[in-house]
Parts: sequence; C-alpha cells; structure tokens
Amino acid sequence: QSKNVLGYYVKVERTPNSCTDSPNPIFIKDRKVLLNLSLAYFSVNISAYNKAGESPQAIYIVPDSSATDLPGQIHVKHQGTNAVVTWTPEYNAKCFVVDWGTGKEDMRMKIVTTATGNFTLDNFQPYKLYKIMVHTSDVCQCESFTRHEKTFGVTHFYSVEGVPRTGPANVTILSITKHSALVKWTKIAAEDCLGFLQGYRISYIDSSGKKSLAVTLNSSTTSYHLTALKEKNIYRVQISGFTNAGEGPPTLSQPFSTPKYGTLEVMCAC
Repeated sequence: QSKNVLGYYVKVERTPNSCTDSPNPIFIKDRKVLLNLSLAYFSVNISAYNKAGESPQAIYIVPDSSATDLPGQIHVKHQGTNAVVTWTPEYNAKCFVVDWGTGKEDMRMKIVTTATGNFTLDNFQPYKLYKIMVHTSDVCQCESFTRHEKTFGVTHFYSVEGVPRTGPANVTILSITKHSALVKWTKIAAEDCLGFLQGYRISYIDSSGKKSLAVTLNSSTTSYHLTALKEKNIYRVQISGFTNAGEGPPTLSQPFSTPKYGTLEVMCAC
C-alpha cells in the first residue's frame, strides 16, 4: 500500500520526559529524517498516513552512544545517599537539564535554571552504577529540549563501591608446554563488579599446594602467559577482580598438567 501513502508522522520522545505536553510530531513525505539529538535516551515513533487515516506506529529506540564518558566536564561527590554534581559551563546557557539513573528504564530528569553550576541528586543506592548526564539548552520551554539541548558532560558514579561478587568467567588454559601456559578468561560483567573494576589478580597453585605470587593486571586484560612452570606437574589457576573497595572471590580453573618433554624433545637410549 506504499503507493497510497501521503506522508509520515515522526514523533521524537525523550526518556525521561518531565514535560506536561508531548512533543509535536514532524510531518514528512520522504522516508528519512535527520535528527540532531543530545546523548539523552530517545525513542522515535513513526507512522504512515493516507486518505483513510493513520497506520500503527513503528517504534525505534535510539541506541546508547559509544562515548561512555565525557570526562573533565562534570564532577560528582557523594554525601551519604546524595550526590553533589558540579560543572563549569562552557558558556552561559539559559538552563541545564540533568538526567540520572541506573539505565534507560530507570532515569530521572531535573531542570536547573540557575547558573550556580551545581545540583544535589538524592536517593542513590549503594553498589549500583549510575549514569549522570548534564545537557545545556538556550530554550527553557520543556517541550523544546528535544530540539535545543546539547550534552555538556556524561559520567558514571557509585555512591558506595563494593568488591566484585564473582570472579571472571570462562577461564581456559591453552598452549600448554612443560614450562608455560596461556590463560584466557571473560571479563566480569558490569552488574557483578559492584564498583569500578580496577584490575585482576592471577596466581596458580601446584600439586603440592604451593601458591605462586599474585600478578596484578589492568581491567582491560583478558589473557596472561604463565611462565616458570615445572615440567610434569599439575596446576590450577585462580583469578579475581578488585575495585577500590577490595578483592572479590577468585575463579578457579580446571586442573591442567605440564608435560615431561617439549614438542621437539627426543629421548636417546644409549
């Protein structure tokens, strides 16, 4: 039925949206529209219309920006269950819009019309990662934010950090030789970190129960090459993650054995 379509309604919805009125839809005839949006969460509702009426809506959720943080623009300091957000504006905007929450389904919005450059947010839960965004706008009518706001800063925040509740997953041992082995793992999921993951600690235990010194690795590392192993021995590797609050429980690998001989070694019976 596309040949009978007269045009399209496009409605851009901000999440969260504290405005009393919904934004007016955009009327277009082409099957494309260019939107210049801030880094807030948005959904785009599209419907077609013809002489008979309007179609059901297709809903598109604008994906998260790949920019996890815009550092140096805003700063957060916790005060009990509250947090004080401060910023230094690049220019004198008429108002600021602050979004905060743990995710797309749990965001709150506050309009700040003063030029003080700070705002207190409340009701933060411990061990939860919050996203805080500050946007500027030269038009302070609530319904105009979709078109006029620009993201000034984005940061992530824990009111209270905890230690990781688990270690890394899928620990595997590869490329085993008589003196070395390659360890790989999957990073700890963000929801299990309970704080900002600072890195991993890896060590191994041999068959006699002797434990090696732990090696500290950065949080982006997901593999490590063990060396100085003894031939014909059984080992288990343990890996744990740590935050500023401390170290979480380790993950233990399956036991693995180092061979007595290397790949190219040959015994000579003389």
